[in-house]
Amino acid sequence: MGNIKDKLSFKASLLSISLFLMMAPQISSALPLMYHAFPGVSSAGVDTLATIPNFGIVIGLLISPFIVRFMNAKPTIITGLVITLIAGTFPMYSAGYTAILISRLLLGFGIGLFNSLAVSLIPEFYKNNEEELAAMIGYQNVMGSVGAALASFLLSYLVTISWHAAFAIYFLVVPALILFTLFVPLSKNKDNTAKSKKNVAEKQSINGKVILISILMFLIFMFYMPISFALPSFIVNEKIGTSSTAAVIAGVSTLVGIPIGASFGFFFKKLHDKVFPLGFALVALGFALVAMSQSLVLLVIAVLILGFGFGIGVPYMYNWLDWAAPQNSINLGTTIVLVLVNIGCFISPTVISGIESLFGMDSARDIMILSSGAFVLIFIFALTHYIKVHNQQVKTN
Repeated sequence: MGNIKDKLSFKASLLSISLFLMMAPQISSALPLMYHAFPGVSSAGVDTLATIPNFGIVIGLLISPFIVRFMNAKPTIITGLVITLIAGTFPMYSAGYTAILISRLLLGFGIGLFNSLAVSLIPEFYKNNEEELAAMIGYQNVMGSVGAALASFLLSYLVTISWHAAFAIYFLVVPALILFTLFVPLSKNKDNTAKSKKNVAEKQSINGKVILISILMFLIFMFYMPISFALPSFIVNEKIGTSSTAAVIAGVSTLVGIPIGASFGFFFKKLHDKVFPLGFALVALGFALVAMSQSLVLLVIAVLILGFGFGIGVPYMYNWLDWAAPQNSINLGTTIVLVLVNIGCFISPTVISGIESLFGMDSARDIMILSSGAFVLIFIFALTHYIKVHNQQVKTN
């Protein structure tokens, strides 16, 4: 492949597929416009249109390794991009709830096909240059947030046209598809195939800590998702702004999350395990402030606090997973966590709606209070965990 990996066109093309990893739920800002478009469908059912791609992602993640073994990485990624493009834009031309629901599921499946490959391909090209590898992985980590922010800002205009127009954001797949097809030369590699078979043959396992982390991540994302599907309704119902306002706020909070996530190493170096309780205390506070918001200024401050807490709390969970997983089993542990994260995102509207009915809640503000309460409990667990770890370290020293 020569020095193609040093070319900007190659790097941009390789990274471009990561733009769509967080884009599936970004149409949430259009949900308030869609509640009356499907007679007989509950608001929770409409909210599911924003989260069902996460279930599709789970299916794609599980099937992707087998498809790669059958037809290699590049055709798998191109297939995923084509499915993402077709399924993502389908609701622009359809008014049927069931057909749109299926298309959203297929959108997630398409993204799931190249989700793990977007990360694993980078070491394939840069494994012999540690600095370049670290830089490319750093860029890849923020590309999902960049794509989500870009989609949010486009949505702030598209929702002023119609909810159908909101799905035009998935036309962003077209340039990435062209770039990846033209500038990323992947071919059959016997060495990689042998390594893949060896990795499959190696027995991987999980332990109690991996299960605990997976359950925590499931709960974290299930109760965090309302900031995606319920915030637009909250903004509109409380007359703080419009669906366009919600899209802008989502874009700003995503952009702010990029430097926060990139600075996790700095915060962890300064605070160590205190990051765990601090992060989720801020998420709980953020949701509480959102629930109390009656002005756009307070709402923006609340969302930024919430995003900051989430931006340092979730990376801690993945770091914890790296430490806790059995040797040579980090891939299995990561897959289990990703599956449960996406299931948590998918069932979030249904679970939240069920809890609402159980306790007689009936507003987006109540949902924010519910999420705040859930994260208070997660904070209490995190604080208990920190005290336990700290006491063990004191005894060891």
